[in-house]
Amino acid sequence: MRIKPLKKIIVLGGGTSGWITACMLAKHLKPSNCVIQVIESDDINVIGVGESTIPPFVRLLQHLGIDEKEFLRETQACFKLGIQFVDWRERNHTYFHPFGVIGKPIDSQDFYQCWLKAQEEGVEFPLQDFSPCAVMAKNHRFFLPNQAQNTPLGGANYAVHLDAKSVVEFLRKQATKSGVIAIKGTVIEVQSRPEDNFIENLLLSNGEIVEGDFFIDCSGFKSLLIGEHLQTPSEDWSSVLPCDRAVVVKTEKATDTPPYTVSKAQKSGWSWRIPLQNAIGHGYVYSSKFCTDAEAKSTLMKQLDQKRINDPHVIHFSCGRREKFWQHNCLAVGLSAGFVEPLESTAIHLIARGMEMFLRYFPDQDCDASLQREYNRRMHNDYEEVRDFVLLHYCTSQRTDTPFWRAVKEIPIPDSLRERIELFTAQGKLREGTEELFRNTSWQSVFEGMGIRPRKYSPLVDNLDPERLRQDLNNTRSAILNMVKTLPTHDEYLQRVHEEKNKN
Repeated sequence: MRIKPLKKIIVLGGGTSGWITACMLAKHLKPSNCVIQVIESDDINVIGVGESTIPPFVRLLQHLGIDEKEFLRETQACFKLGIQFVDWRERNHTYFHPFGVIGKPIDSQDFYQCWLKAQEEGVEFPLQDFSPCAVMAKNHRFFLPNQAQNTPLGGANYAVHLDAKSVVEFLRKQATKSGVIAIKGTVIEVQSRPEDNFIENLLLSNGEIVEGDFFIDCSGFKSLLIGEHLQTPSEDWSSVLPCDRAVVVKTEKATDTPPYTVSKAQKSGWSWRIPLQNAIGHGYVYSSKFCTDAEAKSTLMKQLDQKRINDPHVIHFSCGRREKFWQHNCLAVGLSAGFVEPLESTAIHLIARGMEMFLRYFPDQDCDASLQREYNRRMHNDYEEVRDFVLLHYCTSQRTDTPFWRAVKEIPIPDSLRERIELFTAQGKLREGTEELFRNTSWQSVFEGMGIRPRKYSPLVDNLDPERLRQDLNNTRSAILNMVKTLPTHDEYLQRVHEEKNKN
C-alpha cells in the first residue's frame, strides 16, 4: 500500500479562521513531515468589536496546549455563562440560555420531565433556577467548574468573550512558534492541473508562486479558491434566516462586567452586547428589506450607554453554506464555507469543527472521493443543526409589532426543525443526532424561554412520590443559590487572573 503524504498545506487567509486552522494543523503535523504556510493578505481587515464563543472553544484552547489564563490576559477576554435574550418572545420579556446542565436526574428520571410534572402539581420554580450557569449569571458571579465538580454547581460550563484582533495576534504567535510559516501577499491567479482540476499553485501580486499539495480556503466571503476558482455553488438560506447586514461598534468598558452576552430583539432584527475586559462590543444584525444602513446605525447609537471609541462599520453578509466544503484538494473553512448569523455564537465553533472533521478524514495527495463525501455530509449536518437552532428563535416569536416580525411569521420551517418542534411539543422529547452541538438543555431553554411547553410529560415520572419530587426540587434550587452567593463576582475573578501573573 503506497501512501503519498501531503508535504505542504497552504492556508489562504490569516484572520480568525486562518490562524485557528494553522494552529490545529500544527498540533497534529510535524514541520519535518508537512510544511504549513499561511498567506495573509496585505489589506486584511479584522474588525475586532467583540466576539462571543461557546464552550467547545475553551476545549480547543486546552487541546492546543494554550494556557487559558494567559489567553485571557493577552486578549482581554472574559468569561461567558450563556446568553440573555431580551424582547424575543414578546416585548418586555427576558429569558436566559445557559451553558451546562439544568438539574440532575431524580431516581433515574430525566430532570426536565420531573420539572414538567412538578409544574402540573403547582410547583412553579422557573426552569433556570436549576441551572448553575443561569444563577451565576443572574448574580454576576463566576468560578471555574472544575473547582466544584462534586457540589451543587457541578456540571456548569463556560465560554469566553473575546476581541478578534487580539485573538488573531495571539494565535499567529502560537502557530509560528509551532513552525507555521507566515507570508504576506495577495493572490492574483490560481492554477489547477488540467487533468483533474486539483489546485497546483497560487500566483501572488509580488510575482511569487506558492505551490502546495493541499489548499485551505480561509479567504472569507471572497472565497477565492472554493468559490471564485473552483466555482463550487452555495446554498442560499435567506428564505429562512432573514437578516443580511450588521452594523458594529465598540464603546468604553462599563463599571460591571456581566458574564454573559445580551441579545435584544429590535424593530428589524436584533442587537448584541458583548463585554470585554477593556471595552464593550455592540452590534445590530438586521434585514435590509426592512431597515436602511442609516436607520440601523441610528438605532444602535441610541442604545449605547458608554462613550464610543470607534466609528460604526456596516457588514454585508448572506446566510448559507457551500454545497461542497471539500472539493478536490481544496477545503473551505470559516466564511468561505458558509455563514449562519451569530445569534448563538457559533462562527468560531464551525471553524474548529471544520478542521476537527478534516483531521478525522485527513487525506494523502490523492484526496480520495469517499473521504470528501463523508466530510461534506458531516459538515452539512452541522450547518443545518446551527441553522435550525437559530431559526427556532425566530419562528417561535409571538411578536407582530413591526413589518419585520410579521414577515418572520411567514418563514418556511425546514422539515428537520419542524420534526424537532413536533416531538418536543408532544412530550418534551428531543431528537438527538450524531455528535450534535446543542444538547437537550439548550433546546429546552429556548423552547421554555419562547413560551413553547410540551402538552404532556412522560408517564414514567408518575412513579415518583409527589412530595419527594417537591422536596428534591426545593433542596436543589436552594443549594445552587446558596453556593453561588459564596462565589467571587466576575470582575473579582478576572482580577485574580491578572494578579496571578504579577505574583509570578
